[in-house]
Amino acid sequence: MCIILQHIMETTVYPREPQVLKELRDATAKDPRAMMATAPDAGQFVALLLKLTGAKKTIELGVFTGYSLLLTALTIPQDGKITAIDTNREFYEIGLPVIQKAGIGHKIEFIESEALPVLDELLKKEANEGSYDFAYVDADKLNYWNYHERLMKLVKVGGIIVYDNTLWGGSVAADPATVGHRGGAVTQSTIQFNKSIAADPRVDISLAPLGDGITVCRRIY
Repeated sequence: MCIILQHIMETTVYPREPQVLKELRDATAKDPRAMMATAPDAGQFVALLLKLTGAKKTIELGVFTGYSLLLTALTIPQDGKITAIDTNREFYEIGLPVIQKAGIGHKIEFIESEALPVLDELLKKEANEGSYDFAYVDADKLNYWNYHERLMKLVKVGGIIVYDNTLWGGSVAADPATVGHRGGAVTQSTIQFNKSIAADPRVDISLAPLGDGITVCRRIY
């Protein structure tokens, strides 16, 4: 961890991290894939966005152990709702005891599935179009643009979509020769996504170097 990031984490992130989020982060740290979790500094920023927008109905693609899901549930109103989609319930169950302890489980509908079929099913109902205030995406990076096209119909005008890992470990700016085959595919997909989102006139955007990079989009129309 670089000295500037360490200062940020120790000064403004960890001191204000709710205890239940710390407990979930500690539980996740025991898993060898812990690096897949939302970074606490990115999570703090997401929580602030949720508060600034007054989000009440949200959707999350990619849950892992539930750090971002828990922070969302803690932030939205008591009658708020989160549709959470992930292919692996086993990971979700690592964090589930902490989520239940926090008393916000009633806000969450967990769906074990690939994201695209669920999004397509939601779009079959006209009432779902423009009904979500906020979306958080941390799922299959190769499908980010496919998610974007569907979320642009599900999230309301003025709503927010956040994409995690849009710097992909810095590989988006690395020499292609230094990136492995699988990593290369994700890196190239992420580079293309970043270019496409920057050219999308339907959204205002900002890519922030928090965690592994998060891109914030506000739907204009």
